[in-house]
Amino acid sequence: RGSPGAAGMPNGSLAPGSAALGSLHGLYIGTECLVAVLATLGNALVMCAVRLRAPHNPALLLVGSLALADAAVGLLVMPLAVVVSLGMAMPAYSCLFLCCLLLVFTNASILSLLAIAIDRYLRVKLPTRYKTISTERRVWGALGLCWGLSLLAGLLPMFGWNQAGPSSSSPLRCSFTAVVSMDFMVYFCFLTWTLLPLLVMCALYAEIFCIIHARLSQGTGGRGAGAFYGQELKAAKSLALVLFLFAVSWLPLCIINCVSYFHPDSQIPPYLIYLAILLSHANSAMNPIIYAYRIKKFRTTYLLILRTYILCKKPEPAL
Repeated sequence: RGSPGAAGMPNGSLAPGSAALGSLHGLYIGTECLVAVLATLGNALVMCAVRLRAPHNPALLLVGSLALADAAVGLLVMPLAVVVSLGMAMPAYSCLFLCCLLLVFTNASILSLLAIAIDRYLRVKLPTRYKTISTERRVWGALGLCWGLSLLAGLLPMFGWNQAGPSSSSPLRCSFTAVVSMDFMVYFCFLTWTLLPLLVMCALYAEIFCIIHARLSQGTGGRGAGAFYGQELKAAKSLALVLFLFAVSWLPLCIINCVSYFHPDSQIPPYLIYLAILLSHANSAMNPIIYAYRIKKFRTTYLLILRTYILCKKPEPAL
């Protein structure tokens, strides 16, 4: 049995003759499909809310980018994860390409979170200059950079950092660890691409909370400033919760990868691997729920969309 891939890939070679593992794999596929539907529909609702609420708002464009990445996880990554978990025979580089696609949208989620954290930091650090710095044009440029870097980083194994071997045309039983190098997953995807941005984002949110606390404690600027920083405090708490859940969802799978890489003889129970994979994918379905629970504008826009476009009823005046 090979170790799992950090992109959320169960290895299709997990003792296929075992009835217990066969039923476990079936349960995994069923749960994966359910999470995929929830993630796709929930994040589609977020993108519709962003478009209706403020399509030219730079901050909401960043939230929309994160929702797009999470919707792609539900629409593409999870089905591909199920396909690769079946261990079908295919050319090595075809299998490698499928596995690389799984990395692209996870990378986009991380960079979108980082862009949101930077935007919030500028908002509270430079409130008077924020509108001149964070223009719609610059935000679109930042999003293009985020997605471009995510695509390059995700497809990096296609340029040689893999273990597919020179005979790329020969078929093999496709699994994540058959074609993707674990040193790439540990040193690049986890330590460089995931852990480092998480630490930067934690530092940014810590600084954001310190600035807001200092401004509210000073009480300078009158009621307007107090209301502004009060709103920013609520928004920062909500987005910090999004970041916290992302870290909690992805770190278990990354830790399993590290254990498998540094201690290859260790025996990791298959159910732990499946749970870690499902937890990492379930993160894509969490954010729409957080927005609805924590942010009133999103909650009312959700209700407007559901009432007007789904139930085909006239919107209530309050919405």
